[in-house]
Amino acid sequence: MSLVRLPLVLLLTGLVSLVGCVSQQPVPLYQLDSGKISVPADKDGIAVLLGPVSIADYLQRETLLQRQADGSLIAASGVRWAGSLAAELDQQLLRQLASRLDSQRLVLSPAEPGFTPQVQVLLTIARLDSGPQQPAVLDAQWRLMSKDGQLIDGRMVHIEEAHEGSIADQVRAQSLAVQQLVGQLADAIKTNNSTPVAVTPPAAKKPAPTPAAKEPPPKIPMAQPIRIDSEVYRF
Repeated sequence: MSLVRLPLVLLLTGLVSLVGCVSQQPVPLYQLDSGKISVPADKDGIAVLLGPVSIADYLQRETLLQRQADGSLIAASGVRWAGSLAAELDQQLLRQLASRLDSQRLVLSPAEPGFTPQVQVLLTIARLDSGPQQPAVLDAQWRLMSKDGQLIDGRMVHIEEAHEGSIADQVRAQSLAVQQLVGQLADAIKTNNSTPVAVTPPAAKKPAPTPAAKEPPPKIPMAQPIRIDSEVYRF
């Protein structure tokens, strides 16, 4: 009996080891691509407060979702994002925007005390996904606010990028969509920040009124002796 059981034990041990090897296979992790960006050199560039950035709930996870033809979303098997996609988007937006504006003075909301932005970017990302047969789609809305809280500019954005179907190419297409969004933001900030402020010229000073010449006092005629050509008779 012991001789019969030994091969069975070895077989089970082999199967367990095989399953363990399969389960420990590395899972591919993906990140959005920043494109060609550089570290900004201008330490005194425009001061921008990025955020609050609102991202759709379904994007706040590590699961890489696939959009189906009927509009549903299914988790991709065997792959995932390298961390929270929402956190990745925050960092991508900050780095890419700083590079395009060539400014070191970009801060994610909430800003630290003492930071006074010239422009604040309010951003909502409602959709960022793709599928084997569906293009990469980014739906967003952005608004630019002045330092005194006034609306400068704003736009609703719909961006589509085609891909070849693989997960890697889908991530590439999503990255291009994000890069286009950042490009629009950078152009809007540059345009509104470079608009010259209309300066009202100082009002010309009115010349002081010339004091009216004093009229000479009226001449009083000199009293003249009156001659009476009459004779006086005495009695």
